[in-house]
Amino acid sequence: MDNLVTVQDYISELALRFDASELFYGHGTDNSYDEAVYIVFVLLGIEFDQEVDLSAKRLSAGELTKLEAAAHRRIDEHIPAAYLVGSAWFAGYKFNSDSRALVPRSPFAELITSHFAGLVDTDPQRVLDMCTGSGCIGLATALTYSQAHVDLVDVSKDALALAESNIFLHGLESRVRPLLSDCFEAVTARYDLILCNPPYVSANEYAELPSEYFAEPALGLLSEDDGLALPIKLLEQAGQYLAENGLLIMEVGFSEQALKDALPELPFLWLEFSYGGSGVFCLTADQLRGYSATGK
Repeated sequence: MDNLVTVQDYISELALRFDASELFYGHGTDNSYDEAVYIVFVLLGIEFDQEVDLSAKRLSAGELTKLEAAAHRRIDEHIPAAYLVGSAWFAGYKFNSDSRALVPRSPFAELITSHFAGLVDTDPQRVLDMCTGSGCIGLATALTYSQAHVDLVDVSKDALALAESNIFLHGLESRVRPLLSDCFEAVTARYDLILCNPPYVSANEYAELPSEYFAEPALGLLSEDDGLALPIKLLEQAGQYLAENGLLIMEVGFSEQALKDALPELPFLWLEFSYGGSGVFCLTADQLRGYSATGK
């Protein structure tokens, strides 16, 4: 590494080292070069929109030591890059990220940046982010809708502490609050919009995941009954917490077909995405209340 004296040299070499390792990209980037750029830029304090001549900027010994420590953990331990640098980007916003919650990632980002185009006619005033984790979905929504009040709900105290740090990061203390609750147990309000990315991975699927996922809290991924236990529980309860014209949007990923098969009576509207992602549906308050009224 002695001859790698510039930032550009280091990024290029690091990408090659990543290519030679059995790494998985799915926690913010999708290739070795972007992963290398992300780690180097964040750890060196380079802004992504900053004009820097990387081929002229030389690394100090201390900077090289810092970068190498992260590189070795990425390669040897398969730690997601967001955990190594302590931050991740979601829907155009930066969030604190560590092993207390899943790395921010979801097709919800596209929905939020498009202002829920075709789904929401008026700006939501009250929003619930159920199973919030880092808080990225609810907070990005609060940043998009400047009048919205948002509740971030999770059963994990650790995850909520991380979410609270992100509330302060974006100065949203007056409009966003963390709420410790097992599903809707401690929820009392009604919402125009309930957003939910719950644990939906079955035990069999979990065992086959790339090792990067095992650095994340299993509580945020695993759900019993082939991944459907928590999504179905939330569907049974959500209707009573929606305003009259409220909407539930939920991500269930690869459990989409299993959920369709389990609940054929529900008229799921499955959403399509321009930038990748699937397994996200929406249901209206009336549809959910009708489902709940059947006793299922």
